[in-house]
Amino acid sequence: MAKCFALMGWSLPVIESMQKLNKPYVVVSYPDFEEYAKEHSIPFVSYAFNEWSDSSNSLDLKVKLDAFGADVAVPLFEETVEWAGALNSLYRDDPRVLNRAFLFRNKAMMKRKALIGGLRVGLFEEVYNKEGVKNFMNRLNQANLQIDGEEDSWVHIKPFASAGTVGHRLLRSQSDIDTKCQDDEFPCLAESHLPGREFSCEAFIHGGKIRFMNITEYVKLGYSNFIPEGNYLHTKREKILKEMQKLVDLFGIQYGMIHPEWFLTENDELSFGEVACRIPGGHILELCGQAYGFDALAAFVMCHDPELTEEELQQLLPPLDARPETFYGNVMIYPHKNQISKLVIPEELKEESYFLDHNLVPPLSSQKISDREGFGNHFGTVNFKGEDPDRMTELLLHYENVDFYH
Repeated sequence: MAKCFALMGWSLPVIESMQKLNKPYVVVSYPDFEEYAKEHSIPFVSYAFNEWSDSSNSLDLKVKLDAFGADVAVPLFEETVEWAGALNSLYRDDPRVLNRAFLFRNKAMMKRKALIGGLRVGLFEEVYNKEGVKNFMNRLNQANLQIDGEEDSWVHIKPFASAGTVGHRLLRSQSDIDTKCQDDEFPCLAESHLPGREFSCEAFIHGGKIRFMNITEYVKLGYSNFIPEGNYLHTKREKILKEMQKLVDLFGIQYGMIHPEWFLTENDELSFGEVACRIPGGHILELCGQAYGFDALAAFVMCHDPELTEEELQQLLPPLDARPETFYGNVMIYPHKNQISKLVIPEELKEESYFLDHNLVPPLSSQKISDREGFGNHFGTVNFKGEDPDRMTELLLHYENVDFYH
C-alpha cells in the first residue's frame, strides 16, 4: 500500500473520497488553494505548475513531498500529467513513466504512437500557419478523390496539449481557415474528420491489465452523456475491450485510469480519437459511480498504487463484466443568450419520471455571458435516471435545447 498519495491538482470530491477511505494523501496545487486547505486541515503543498525552472522542477517538488512520505503521484487535471509522470518516474526508478506522460500531453506524438502500433487513426499533420492548414486540406481533398465543385474535406485543428475542446476548431472549407484560425493558435495539430458514433471508455488499469471498463455513451459531445452504454454499443463491448487492451499495451500503461475517445463506424470499424489519463470532464466518473455503485474517484486514485493487492482491487472495482440495469445521464446547461437575469425550470421537467435533480443556480443579477473557449464552463447539470437508454437519449437531446436562463 502506498505510504502517501500526492494528489496533483485540486478536487474536493477526490479529497472527500480519500478521507472516507482513510488513506494518506497530500494535495499539490496552486497557492490560491493554500488558505482553504489550512482552514480545513487538508495536507497541502503549494506549487505553481505553470513554472518549470531550476527552482521549480520535479526534483525540487519531490523534496517537498518527502516530508509527507509521498510515493505515488496522481494527476487530477490535464496540466499536472507531466508533473505526476516526472514524480512517478522518480518513485519507480523508471524514466519511461515520464515519457509515457508526454504521450498523453502531445496529441501529435500520441497519434504517431497509435499509428505505429496499428490503431486506426485519421490523417494528421503538425501545422505552423494558415497556409499549412490549407495545404493539408488540399492534400486531404486529393486523397478523398474530390472533384471540382464538391465541398472540401473537413479538417480539425487542435492545440497539442490542451484539455477537451479548448482551442478545437472544425474547418469545413478553405474560407473557414481564414475566418476561424488565429495566428497565435499555431503550431497545432491538423487532422481529418473521423466519421462514426463517438464514445469514451474509462479503463481502470493495474499491472498493465484492464481491471474494470466503463463505456460512456455520448449523446452530444460537450453537452450530454449517459452510463452505462446503450444497447447497440453494448453489443460491441468485447470488440471495444480488445481494442482498449491493445491501446494499454501499446502505450505501456501499467497503473491508473485512461479515458480514450473512439469512433465506431457503420462498418463496425473502430477509430482512435485521443486519450487522457486524468479525471474526465462531463462528470463522467460521478455518473459511473452512481451506475455501478462504487466510489469511482477513489478507485481512480488507488489504481495508481503499484502495491495495491488483488483483494483490494476487487473491493474497489466492480466486476469487469458488470452491466447495471439503471442508466444515469446528464445534460450540461449553457445559457442561450448573451445576457441573463433569471433561472426558469420547466414544469415538464419536474413531472418527468426520469428526472433526478439539478444543480443550476439563478444568476445574482443581470449577467452578461462572455464568449466561450472550447465548450466553456457550463452553468450546471440536469441529471436523469432511468431503465431505458433510448428514452434517456431522447431526454438529453431535448433538454440540451431548452433555455433554462432567461
